[in-house]
Amino acid sequence: GPLAWVWVRNKQASTTRRLQALTLLTLFLTFDLVMFGAFTRLTDSGLGCPDWPGCYGSASPVGASAHISAAQNAMPSGPVTHGKAWIEMIHRYLATGVGVLILVLAAASWAVRRRAAPSRAPAVAVNPWLASLTLVWVCIQGAFGALTVTMKLFPAIVTLHLLGGVVLQALLCMLAVRYHQAHQGAPPVTIDPGGRTLLWVTSALVWIQIALGGWVSTNYAVLACTEFPMCQASWWPPMNFAQGFEIWRELGFTSAGEHISFEALTAIH
Repeated sequence: GPLAWVWVRNKQASTTRRLQALTLLTLFLTFDLVMFGAFTRLTDSGLGCPDWPGCYGSASPVGASAHISAAQNAMPSGPVTHGKAWIEMIHRYLATGVGVLILVLAAASWAVRRRAAPSRAPAVAVNPWLASLTLVWVCIQGAFGALTVTMKLFPAIVTLHLLGGVVLQALLCMLAVRYHQAHQGAPPVTIDPGGRTLLWVTSALVWIQIALGGWVSTNYAVLACTEFPMCQASWWPPMNFAQGFEIWRELGFTSAGEHISFEALTAIH
């Protein structure tokens, strides 16, 4: 569907314009994918289908209806319900669609480069290796999506999955900007060293904040502080940073197998 839409809308356009349109569409759907991933997380649907890539071995919750009903009857408020299964599977369907679009984008980029090589024509002034890197990265994202389920919402894996989605958006954004520059014939914008340093510092701070937000969510630490800006009627409530930021551990437990303390959740928040 998306590929047909790009083709129809840009039937008379140049190859560069088509690739630009495909990249922009893929970037938009990837943003939707990350947002729907957050929706999956916040509705506690990450284990709506507790296997991967299907749902109880079926391609959709329809084929797994009996299994889902049994799990829901056994634990009505548990992670497996019909609604949560559909949310989880729609997230996977959208991720698969984005992966297919990126595969087409990478293949098309190399095809354009190959056609231009014999004539030494300028072709598209975008390195196809960037599209290939994006393809490799979306495959890595798929692997983290599988680990999210098979490792039962392991906090570090879920947080890395979120960060990986942001990296994927960044790669597609780079591609979109470069195709736009190639289509317009505009050179890259030069940035002075001071501005470049400021951009890197700002980017790093944003990444840290996204990682912290992911860590709060994946550890269910949102309600450790129910007021703002204070927490538990204090500016510095009891906190356990060593336990809260112990990265490699199962959800709700320390690496020693003990239940994580409320002070650790407060530190995370």
